Amino acid sequence: MVKIFPIIFVLLWSSAFITTKPIVDNSDPFAALAFRFFFVAVGFYLFSIYSKLSILIKKKNLIESLVSGVLFHGLYLGGVFYSISIGMPTGIAALIVTLQPILTNILCGPILGERVSLRQWSGIFLGFVGAVIVLGWDLGSKIPILGLISTIIALIAITSSTIWQKKISLNLPLPVSNLYQAIGGCLFHLVMVIFFSEPYINFSKTFLIAMSHQVFLVSFGAFTILMFLIKKNSASKTVSVFFLIPSTSALMAWLFLDESLTRLDLMGFLITTIGVYIATREK
Repeated sequence: MVKIFPIIFVLLWSSAFITTKPIVDNSDPFAALAFRFFFVAVGFYLFSIYSKLSILIKKKNLIESLVSGVLFHGLYLGGVFYSISIGMPTGIAALIVTLQPILTNILCGPILGERVSLRQWSGIFLGFVGAVIVLGWDLGSKIPILGLISTIIALIAITSSTIWQKKISLNLPLPVSNLYQAIGGCLFHLVMVIFFSEPYINFSKTFLIAMSHQVFLVSFGAFTILMFLIKKNSASKTVSVFFLIPSTSALMAWLFLDESLTRLDLMGFLITTIGVYIATREK
């Protein structure tokens, strides 16, 4: 069962790109994310109580979990949502964030003491090339400066959060850890709403469907699997599967949104798949 977790994660995480645009079209991005992580926190709280898990934790673990939540749910998602809301092309945003495995592999050696082999670097290179082919560069698109800055902040945040999560190795049950991370993300977005944005949410049918998808399938499903994979595997091996997300998102957009899928996209998907296999396979 554990072996298929990366596949399930890629499918669920990729689907988030399909529902992000409807959310930011109907709400302020920070208000939407505060709304999302309030219910995510409530969900993990209820699950922890139902599972008879203690939610009373040490101050050190509390601070570590809150910081992880601010990085993952706050700066990363906030940066991506905000950039798309002000006109950043989704493909460019995804391409910048797709640099995460490369940045993680550069840093996990000196910070975590993990050794990244030549074989892994070869797979990472192929994975990135495939992702670039699928996403394209959208050279004709107008890229807002603030959108570019916020996407780069998102890239740094998800890289830092992955390494941070691996480094602290919390001895907490996943539901309890996820509870406090969701609280950290919610508090971050509440601060953004209070001081930096004009909050509004249009509770349309489209918004509610898209938000339900991101709460239940992405936050409860994909994020929990990601935390499990980071805890069980090396950081470099875990993040390599992120290269599959742009290709999988393109396939989903073709299936469900009737977007075009070219032979070049299929070739990029194949190259990425080979690269991820090389980077993550056992010796």
